[in-house]
Amino acid sequence: IMAAGERNESSAAAAAPLLAAARERKLCKEGCPGCRLDEINKSKTGIPYLNFFYVWVVCLCAALPIQSLFPYLYFMIRDLEVAKQEQDIGFYAGFVGAAYFLGRTISAVPWGIFADKYGRKPCIVISILSVIVFNTLFGLSTTYWMAIVTRGLLGLLCGILGPIKAYASEVCRKEHQALGISLVTSSRAIALVIGPAIGGFLAQPAKKYPNLFSEESIFGRFPYFLPCFVISVLAAGACLACIWLPETLHMYHDDKVEAIEEMEAQVNGIHKEPAKELAVDVSNNPLLCVFSP
Repeated sequence: IMAAGERNESSAAAAAPLLAAARERKLCKEGCPGCRLDEINKSKTGIPYLNFFYVWVVCLCAALPIQSLFPYLYFMIRDLEVAKQEQDIGFYAGFVGAAYFLGRTISAVPWGIFADKYGRKPCIVISILSVIVFNTLFGLSTTYWMAIVTRGLLGLLCGILGPIKAYASEVCRKEHQALGISLVTSSRAIALVIGPAIGGFLAQPAKKYPNLFSEESIFGRFPYFLPCFVISVLAAGACLACIWLPETLHMYHDDKVEAIEEMEAQVNGIHKEPAKELAVDVSNNPLLCVFSP
C-alpha cells in the first residue's frame, strides 16, 4: 500500500512541472499578444510610464462626459420647452441625467464578457468612439427625447470602466499593478472635476462671450454644443493614443485548455488516492484483528 502511494506521489510530482510547461507554452496561440507583452515585461523591470500615460488619458477622456452636463442641464431642459411649468424642469432633467447611468448598468457585464473574449483594446476603442459620436450628438439635441437617447446610447456603448482596470493591471509587472489601478481611479476623479468645469464655462458661449461667438454661429444656435464638442475633440486625441496601446489578452487554444484541465484533474485524483487506500478491511484477517487497536 505504501509503495503504491509513493508511486502515485512520485508520478504526480513528475507530472506537475509538465503541466506547468504545458500551460505556459501550449495553451496560447502563436503570436499571442498577451504572451508578447509578458516577455516585454520580463525584460523591462521598470514602471511602464508611457503605457500608464496612455491609460490615464484614455480613462480621463472617457469619464469627462459623465457629469459635464449637470451645470447647464437645467437651462437645456428649459430651452427645449418640454416642461409646462418651471418647477417641472428638475423632473425632466433627472431622466436625462439618469439615462447614461441606466445604460452603463445594462451594458457593464456584457462589456466585461466582450473584453475577456475579444480583447481589452477593442472595448477601449469602441468606448472612446462612442464618446466622440454620441456626446457630440447630445450637444446638438433639438428635442427632449434626442437628449435622452443620445445619453442612453453613450452609457450603453461606453463600457470602459471594468476593462480599463483589468488592462491597467495587465499592462505592467505584478509589482506595479496597484499603481496602474490607482491611475485609473485618479483619472476618473480628475475627470469628475474637469468635466463640470468645462460644461459650466463653455455652455451658452454666445451670451457669455459675444465677442468670440455670434448668435448666428453654430454655437449660438446650439448653445450647449461647445462643451460637448471640446470633450469630443479630447476623446478623438485619446482614440489616436489607442493606436499605441498593446493588447494584453491571452489567446488560448480551447481544445488544449480542456486537455490540460483533464490532466490536472487526474493529478489531483492521484494526490487523493493514498488516503483512500489506507482504509483496509481487517475483518477477514485474524492477525490484523489481534494486533489492530
